[in-house]
Amino acid sequence: MSGRIPREFIDDLLVRVDIVDLIDSHVPLKKAGSSYVARCPFHTEKSPSFSVNRKKQFYHCFGCGVGGNAISFLIEFSHLEFVEAIEDLAGFVGIDVPREKDFGLSVQKQDYSALYSILEQVAVFYVEQLRNSPEGKGAIKYLKHRGLSGEIAKEFSLGYAPDRWDALASRFDNSLLLKAGMLTSKENGKSFDRFRGRLVFPIRDKRKRIVGFGGRVLDDSLPKYLNSPETPIFSKGKELYGLFELLEKDSRPKRILLVEGYMDVLALSQFGINYSVAVLGTAPSKTHMDLLFRFTSEIVFCFDGDIAGKKAAWRAVQETFSCLRDGRLARVMLLPQAQDPDSLIRELGVDEFERQILNSQTLSGYFFEYISKEIDLSTIEGRACLISEAKPHIEKIPGGVFREMMLEELDGLSPGTNLKKLDVPPVTLTSDSLPSTMHNREKIVMALLLQNPEMVELIEKTNPDWEKMSFRTKDALLDVMGVIEKNQLKNTGRLLEVYRDSPERHQWLSEIAMLEALPLENNEFDAQQAFEGALIELFKQGKKQYFNDMMEEKVKRVVSKER
Repeated sequence: MSGRIPREFIDDLLVRVDIVDLIDSHVPLKKAGSSYVARCPFHTEKSPSFSVNRKKQFYHCFGCGVGGNAISFLIEFSHLEFVEAIEDLAGFVGIDVPREKDFGLSVQKQDYSALYSILEQVAVFYVEQLRNSPEGKGAIKYLKHRGLSGEIAKEFSLGYAPDRWDALASRFDNSLLLKAGMLTSKENGKSFDRFRGRLVFPIRDKRKRIVGFGGRVLDDSLPKYLNSPETPIFSKGKELYGLFELLEKDSRPKRILLVEGYMDVLALSQFGINYSVAVLGTAPSKTHMDLLFRFTSEIVFCFDGDIAGKKAAWRAVQETFSCLRDGRLARVMLLPQAQDPDSLIRELGVDEFERQILNSQTLSGYFFEYISKEIDLSTIEGRACLISEAKPHIEKIPGGVFREMMLEELDGLSPGTNLKKLDVPPVTLTSDSLPSTMHNREKIVMALLLQNPEMVELIEKTNPDWEKMSFRTKDALLDVMGVIEKNQLKNTGRLLEVYRDSPERHQWLSEIAMLEALPLENNEFDAQQAFEGALIELFKQGKKQYFNDMMEEKVKRVVSKER
């Protein structure tokens, strides 16, 4: 039975886990002063800049800037979802993860180990059928005809489903097979194998577990491809074929090629292009893009140049806009008519194929070309139409440099239009803005409080008059103080975890907590003295700003009366 993981359990879990022990089990650490260091697992470096602090239960790389608590480390290092990271962390300390229903009763998470186990057994059976059965010879002949080697078949655990109604039903537990989507029920209640007479592709999640299968016929019969149905452990809208195998070779690929089918992934892999994945008979979605951007900063959509391929490319571009934070890149590579990745790489060779990947069209270029191809931009009506079509897509892009540049490009395509007057939400300076927008004293106060939650007592001792102070991060500071006091928090890792459900605030606070300007491990640095000094200056400036604001408001009222 599923349910929400209680916040109290997550907080207790972070108390039980020592982040040094956890990270050391994945990345060997060496003692260095009051911290532990290693070469960063998230970027290539020659000397250690990755620091783990036991007191703060927090890690930070001074090279690439990543940082967080024990949960953040598992999410980034092992490519896990939040819930998966909690489960792994609980397993690390040997406890079960409780769940709560809406009405508050605690229940245990549903155990799907039996489903994973039966699918592993089925995969072994299919592999044996491919290699050893008379029927399997036909599938092997098909693979050879497609130019695929035995090594690729072994690497991706390809198999063959016998052309019989009960090949699985007569060998395995039918109730488990039904739950795992491997059997189909008839109206009379009897069940039969879903995959029959097909080449079979096991689909693994990023934790190596088989969650479903895809099957392809060996002739021209329809449907050509068949996938497992939705099950408790499989959703085709959330998985990508070949992702596990890709990450096994390179956990941080420079780019990932998104293609249309299983055979494309296999063919490219055989030619040494080990960074392709495929959707599972469904259109590319935002969920797919979010998943891929967890592992790379660049996605290339490599689709056939036919009508279906062009539709898939446009759909992928639309789904990507809301994922395009600064530093991320998407490209579109439409193949020539009647070509697919398999045929094209054999025709061009690996070097030329990869050159075309590198020279593929940027998402911005493809977007403006696609959206304006049937619009007459020489007329006011045409330019208005362009803005009307393009604006909703650009508005999905998170605030930042890329969004501003897209607006500038749109402005250039529609001369005479001042887009700044359009209803496009601007990037504003608020307490949720990036740390770079803060004054230095605000940075120091917030950073040191996040790094040393016990310093909240120093703020309380000053007995500040909050009503008569004005500075941009006042509300955020009060919020953090309240969280520390309410939860009696003693370290950075637990404090930041409270904000996990508020992504923008969590990101903002995490960046401040990792400010390199504060030499946290330098024994000559007096954190308390620096905090008190910055606090005095902040409150002094806050009172001055409050007075200025009041005077400005009075002047406005006087001017208004005189008018």
